[in-house]
Amino acid sequence: MTTPTVEHAVRRVIDDMHTNLGLEITIDDMARTAMFSKFHFTRIFRDATGTSPGRFLSALRLQEAKRLLIETDFSVADISSQVGYSSVGTFSSRFKACVGISPSMFRETGGFLPRLETDSHGTSASPRATLRGRVQTAGEHAPGACFVGLFPTPIPQGRPVRCAVLDGPGAFELRDVPTGTWHVLVHSVSYGAEHLPPGPDREDTISVGRYGPVTVADGTLLMPADITLHTPDALDPPVLMALLDLRTSALESRPRPREVAGALTS
Repeated sequence: MTTPTVEHAVRRVIDDMHTNLGLEITIDDMARTAMFSKFHFTRIFRDATGTSPGRFLSALRLQEAKRLLIETDFSVADISSQVGYSSVGTFSSRFKACVGISPSMFRETGGFLPRLETDSHGTSASPRATLRGRVQTAGEHAPGACFVGLFPTPIPQGRPVRCAVLDGPGAFELRDVPTGTWHVLVHSVSYGAEHLPPGPDREDTISVGRYGPVTVADGTLLMPADITLHTPDALDPPVLMALLDLRTSALESRPRPREVAGALTS
């Protein structure tokens, strides 16, 4: 359990990350800011956020890049430099891998995906586990459409391994879950705000939740995953994947549509 003193140190480091996104920040720098040894700091940071300091910093840089692409006319090269990348090619490749589309396409579409593809990881004809659960709200935001994704890391980035889109909080089912260790990550946007571009206006309407890690082995019977949504906190890794445009959305899986999440659940 994270103590108030430790949590304050981690928050101080995250504030420093936000302030210095364009600069090189090493683990040694972060540990000095937190006033802990490097090894102890890395452990407490992972305990508090679910991921490593380096990955968290990378996620913050891409989150800022998403905002700049929507809110400014800066070139992709300028934005890549502003968020700490020395190579625009490396930035563009990393952005596409984590967000799902290239920086230029993200700008062109206003930050939305017309459809969502899942990773083909673990596709097999043999029986697999099914993960069922329920998304519920704590009442901080009006309910809205919920995206439920199964990811290999605690950061919602890249293609989910399995996913479902709900009309609102409620039951979900992820079928054909492959063996491995996964994180169930949920984000929801309040009704009426689904198509706001990235920025402060949308941040006030988003709720997030997570469950896991979940380890799946052959013959595993998975316990139900109950996930309560909450307003994003500084300790929550940002949602990097582009949001699904629910006006024109269609879930597409590979190789067969029925393997995505079983169905769109409502």
